[in-house]
Amino acid sequence: MQTIFADRARTPSGWLHNLRLSVVDGKIAKLEADQTPQPGDIKVDTLLPSLANLHSHSFQRAMAGMTEVRAAGKDSFWTWRTLMYQFMEHVTPEQYQAIAALVFMEMQEAGYASVGEFHYVHHQPGGARFDSETELSERVFAAAGQTGIGLTHLPVLYTYGGAGQAELSGGQMRFGNTVDQFKSLVAQARTKATETLGADARVGIAPHSLRATSPADLNDVLEIQNGNPVHIHISEQPKEVTDIQNWLGARPVEWLLQNAPVDDQWCLIHATHMTSDETRDMAKSGAIAGLCPITEANLGDGPFNGVEYLAAGGAFGVGSDSNVRISLTEELRLLEYSQRLRDLGRNVIIPGEGSVGDVLYLGAAEGGAQALGRSAGRIEVGALADLVAIQTDTPALLALREDQILDGLCFAAGDDVVSDVWSAGRHQVQNGRHVERDTIVANYRHAITGLLAAL
Repeated sequence: MQTIFADRARTPSGWLHNLRLSVVDGKIAKLEADQTPQPGDIKVDTLLPSLANLHSHSFQRAMAGMTEVRAAGKDSFWTWRTLMYQFMEHVTPEQYQAIAALVFMEMQEAGYASVGEFHYVHHQPGGARFDSETELSERVFAAAGQTGIGLTHLPVLYTYGGAGQAELSGGQMRFGNTVDQFKSLVAQARTKATETLGADARVGIAPHSLRATSPADLNDVLEIQNGNPVHIHISEQPKEVTDIQNWLGARPVEWLLQNAPVDDQWCLIHATHMTSDETRDMAKSGAIAGLCPITEANLGDGPFNGVEYLAAGGAFGVGSDSNVRISLTEELRLLEYSQRLRDLGRNVIIPGEGSVGDVLYLGAAEGGAQALGRSAGRIEVGALADLVAIQTDTPALLALREDQILDGLCFAAGDDVVSDVWSAGRHQVQNGRHVERDTIVANYRHAITGLLAAL
């Protein structure tokens, strides 16, 4: 058991003061307000439910900054994807693990307690199989074990190279599996996760996108969901919308909601390009909108229709996707700023009146936990102890009243206000620094030296 003493903590019932919080077996066991600190307590300033980073491709962190040079013609998501494929061809399993560990550490130091790793690199360059079909999943598990982050692993079904069941080509060969091969991979990944990670780890499934699967395969693969999360890329780019409409006769979100059992165990990543009807129908489905504002801006995807979606009662969470920049506070503020730029207004994403910071932070905390299948996102007895402590005596937050703290966190502060992070009770960030930082960074430096020599 460990006990945390917080000057204040944000709970579902509001702010509590002088709170002693007990953690047993990774879960919140007791909350006692108006207490005095006791010997052995871990003392913090302000305690919040930590967010889940619901969408990550960890290996892409190592190529951040490599694609920001304009080539002849018009750059787009699709030209970026070609460069990403070329980079990925050189990443070895050892390097994959070192990169993932760095990414998970950076996420925790930014205030995230858990991650949804959308994992589609399964094979060797050219598509040859490793001796173990879960070789690279095991590397992700090792990185999660080293960092202590809460992991929802999401092996990806990627069977086709484009809409209409086009053949895989080039870098996609490292992704490819038939449905039967994928089912075997998931079964083995679930066994290995149980053997090597904490009880809070989950292994869901991730049909990559409608363009990378088929209606029959999607229906088939859902047989192995087994109550775990289902994530899918959906409607990220206008070309994707057109391709799916030409092939399946409906827009991606429209088709999915009409033909798949989408419910609160699903997370639809990006969902950037939707009609008003699709937006409202998705909100009613109970699915989480998985939003990655930094990556969506970096790739030129466009802004999500957050105003209409939240007004319809939609739930959301945030992720760092390509990991070009890992910052919890920047993801949240860019989500709101993208709405302001589009609508030429201020404080626009919130339905009705009130604090935008509360809506952004607490909404992402609950939605992200739901997307990863974690009983977290709130400070209450029985929930996982996914917690973050911040310092409110920093210049960015010092002038704010208590009811303005989340506004300040979302719009004025940097991630450097984070002092401590617990992932299912694992106290991995202390005094703003991950407990394994030195080893993780050294391993990453070694991996990148070898990777750059191969590029």
